[in-house]
Amino acid sequence: MNNHIKNEYVNFRKIYISLIILLFSGTFLMAGQEKAFKGDPDVSFKTARDLAFNKNRKQAQDTLLHILTKYPNYHDVREFLASTYAWDGDYKKSRTEFQKILSKDTNRKTTWIGAIKNEMWGDSPFLALKLSKKALKNFPKDPEILELQKNAQESTMIPTATAGKVQTLSSKIPNDSISKESESSLEKTVRNNTIGVTSEIDIYSEVYDPMIYNAIKYGRQTKYGSIIARANIDRRLDDVGTQFEVDLYPKIAKGMYAYLNFGVSNSSLFPDYRYGAEIFKSLPKSFEASIGLRALQYDTTTMIYTGSVTWYNGNNYWSLRPYFTPGDNGLSSSATLTFRKYRSDADNYFGINAGVGISPELNQNYFYANDKRIVNLQSQKLNVGYYFSTNDKQNAWGAQLGIIHQEIPFDQGNFFWISTLTLSWEIRFK
Repeated sequence: MNNHIKNEYVNFRKIYISLIILLFSGTFLMAGQEKAFKGDPDVSFKTARDLAFNKNRKQAQDTLLHILTKYPNYHDVREFLASTYAWDGDYKKSRTEFQKILSKDTNRKTTWIGAIKNEMWGDSPFLALKLSKKALKNFPKDPEILELQKNAQESTMIPTATAGKVQTLSSKIPNDSISKESESSLEKTVRNNTIGVTSEIDIYSEVYDPMIYNAIKYGRQTKYGSIIARANIDRRLDDVGTQFEVDLYPKIAKGMYAYLNFGVSNSSLFPDYRYGAEIFKSLPKSFEASIGLRALQYDTTTMIYTGSVTWYNGNNYWSLRPYFTPGDNGLSSSATLTFRKYRSDADNYFGINAGVGISPELNQNYFYANDKRIVNLQSQKLNVGYYFSTNDKQNAWGAQLGIIHQEIPFDQGNFFWISTLTLSWEIRFK
């Protein structure tokens, strides 16, 4: 009898569970059916637009997504959805929606324009440049796309003033394409402040123990240009020294800016004072040129004359910088060639740096209070680096490996090797 009751209870439990599963399945099925779009897509699209421009963008996006469940190829709807994501600063979502359209129809000029602007607003000028080149294959010599390509190319010309920069909007957002609320949302994504840390270790093949260089910096972007305050803390030759310096990059005019520097230290590892100035000017054909000077004041003052020629070729950056240092033994010269392959923006790139010769500007560790400022040493160097940021561009990291073949300062004619490792990290905030 007990077994019979037990079996009946088990059967009842199975039936009860089956009914519960069936009931929930039916509920989910009905919910799914209710989610299927019913109605006039054009009327709903107009409603969504009205919602978007009346500070109800989340409801507008829900309506647009609802329409797309039944009409996935209604490209006007998807394009407007992508635009609302861009206005919210969600550039990744916007990019996905624009790509869905362009994968099916490459003849939509408005979609190309929206996709290019999304990358510009998202501070990804290299991606914008890539899209504009693709768009021109479908719309050759189109003036609007050509203008966007020009703006993208100008934005990829990353001046020294913003290299390793704080985040800024790459282009102005036209008032006729975005509401005030949307503009406010975009401005909230801008981070005008940055704090960074850099550490480098140099390992010598002979003579010297490892030398360690550290720097802590704070940078701020203003409408007049950027300002960077930095503390350099070096450990060399059983001594530790600190140098404080400030870099200014004031804007002078369109396509022209300056570099100003001043530093001070009471350590023999650094000059007592250092200062510098340089003018940068954009040129046709994506070139940039500069001319300037640096001064390092020890017991006497060492003057260094420098400049640069830079070429921005799409995602590629080439820059040649020579240094000329007059001295009692004549004019000493050195030069550095830098190449960078950018991905989306200034924080994401692969770089190579090669140079010959010694410059007091770059090699302060060879110049001390009691030496004769030897600047005619033989030297060859090669550095390889990789730099990247998080998707929200709030954090940026970098790593660099290098090798230097250097003439020994106190034993000229003989050389040592220096292996270098440099790591950097920056965080940006509003």
